[in-house]
Amino acid sequence: MTDIKPQKGPQESFLANAADIAIYGGAAGGGKSFALLLEPLRHVDTSAFRAVVFRRTSKQIRNEGGLWDASRQVYGALGAIAKETDLLWRFPSGATISFGSMEHEKNRYDWQGTEITYLAFDELTHFTRAQFFYLLSRNRSLSGIRPYVRASCNPDADSWVADLVRWWIDPETGYALQERSGKIRWFVRDGEDLIWADDREDLAEDYPDQQPKSLTFVAASIEDNRFLMEKDAGYRANLAALDRVERERLLHGNWKIRPEAGLYFRRAWFDVRQAAPVLAKTARGWDLAATAEAAGNGDWTVGARISRDKAGHYYIEHVERFRGSPGEVERRICNLARQDGTAVIVALPQDPGQAGKAQISVLTRRLSGFRIIAKPVSGSKTTRAAPFSAQVEAGNVTLVKGDWNEAFLNELTAFPSGKNDDQVDAVVEAFNALQDKRFTSQQEMY
Repeated sequence: MTDIKPQKGPQESFLANAADIAIYGGAAGGGKSFALLLEPLRHVDTSAFRAVVFRRTSKQIRNEGGLWDASRQVYGALGAIAKETDLLWRFPSGATISFGSMEHEKNRYDWQGTEITYLAFDELTHFTRAQFFYLLSRNRSLSGIRPYVRASCNPDADSWVADLVRWWIDPETGYALQERSGKIRWFVRDGEDLIWADDREDLAEDYPDQQPKSLTFVAASIEDNRFLMEKDAGYRANLAALDRVERERLLHGNWKIRPEAGLYFRRAWFDVRQAAPVLAKTARGWDLAATAEAAGNGDWTVGARISRDKAGHYYIEHVERFRGSPGEVERRICNLARQDGTAVIVALPQDPGQAGKAQISVLTRRLSGFRIIAKPVSGSKTTRAAPFSAQVEAGNVTLVKGDWNEAFLNELTAFPSGKNDDQVDAVVEAFNALQDKRFTSQQEMY
């Protein structure tokens, strides 16, 4: 007989909670997604029970080690039959647990007319407020089981979820208030506003035409997941190695942390030396602009050169920064590539659209004989900068002394709220190029 049960602590508390809506949140690694999979098992002997667990995209559901893979370990062991094309499990009683997605805002209407007894959202901050509240209207049932909602999430200070759970969060520190974790509050909607109370009766009296909903937030951290800590002791170290913003969010569960100057780069994190080692893998990353120098205050074109030694330490060797016409930008990129030599990778960002593709096509032809990486730019600037920031904070990045150092440090320490971020973009392009597997085999590196 298969024995599947929650871990003692927050996971058990979350599964035992009687709120209409319970949100299991906080740091990464707290066993939140697994709890969402466990919750509906109490009802799978009821033939009319219908459960849907949502992620924003179907790819996230099917990812290696994602929800679908995890569900195999749980539902398959209990005799359920999988219909993978529909991402659905059918239990011997006829009850079903399926997985759904709403990649676009309008996809919430795809679920019009459905009846979902157990409605779950994995990573609630990835969904919009409109998607969540629309799906609440689908949370209904004739199975005899009271419809309810469960969700998991990691902290995101700019998400609508941060406002939803703010009563459970310390407004000063951003950390969960442990004494409030699991406590139930009630709300009704008045237009777009949520009206809260500690007791259902308080709302029922003032809003007799509405049915108040109960909600709670259960805080979790990686330390609460003893199974993960035993099986993968290095996971905590991986979280600790993130940049400061992501480390506060995913390791410590901080709901107030936001990217701001001084969190990604600090002067004290950079060592300065006279030269880089001779044996190193090198790339020059570019941030391209076509602003004429006469404009005076436009974006800069920047080329940042980084080397990595055998120990995996990074050296920022040189930064070229100028304003010029499109033709001058093209000439100087090619001239600098010749000065660097063909052993140095040239990393070029590709802006979206046909103009970006045409620009890269021209530069690639002119740089024939050089090793070129040209990739479309995607994700926010802070997201792209985060891996490099983590290496800098760890003391793994050194500046080679030069007259460009001061302007470079001024810009990085002001990121992401400074006026310019061209040097940040360029150095991140070079850093990412050094991670490209096409050019990082041991035989080729040294």
